[in-house]
Amino acid sequence: MNRILIAEDEAPIANLVKTALSDAGYACVWAADGNAAADLLETTPFDLVLLDIMLPKANGYEVLDYCKALDVPVIFLTAKGSVEDRVYGLHLGAEDYITKPFELMELLARVETVLRRCGKTGRILSLPPDIEIDTASRKVTRNGVPVALTAKEYDLLLLFVQNKNIALYRDRIYERVWGEEYLGDSRTVDLHIQRMRKKLGLEDRLVAVYKIGYRLEV
Repeated sequence: MNRILIAEDEAPIANLVKTALSDAGYACVWAADGNAAADLLETTPFDLVLLDIMLPKANGYEVLDYCKALDVPVIFLTAKGSVEDRVYGLHLGAEDYITKPFELMELLARVETVLRRCGKTGRILSLPPDIEIDTASRKVTRNGVPVALTAKEYDLLLLFVQNKNIALYRDRIYERVWGEEYLGDSRTVDLHIQRMRKKLGLEDRLVAVYKIGYRLEV
């Protein structure tokens, strides 16, 4: 299980991010200021840091130096949204830069991308009681038996597991999995979801939400 440090001084944002990441299978620790973040980095191994820039006691740029020395990748998560700020943060060594406000789906996608790019995604996601996803090999098992999913079916499963109990709109599902603009034809999304949930026995848990899309109930 990947361990993520959330360095954020605003408790509502930190709690929102922590809940979303925990539901997606990550172990999360919160630091409310820069000094606390640096102390945790010195004593605890982390796979990724989500780092606000405008932190009390020690700002995000200073904390980034600790992360670089320990070879821990960083995603800046900040209200400083100008082009100059983003370029500066990336030039300093951050792996990615996300401005507030942000969509939780986008945050989860970028976290997964950075962990994969940095070689830190060798982990197992579980969907109790019987499904496991090996994100390093992209293998899915049910009761220990491999399940043959297409690439799109696997991406759909991963998206829902990372967003448990959240109603996902068809357009966001399509844009996230197919990487294209949604043009209002839901048949592609519906067909792939129906095939995927049948293979995995998720008919009762991956439910349609009227006029919205689908929700994985856990």
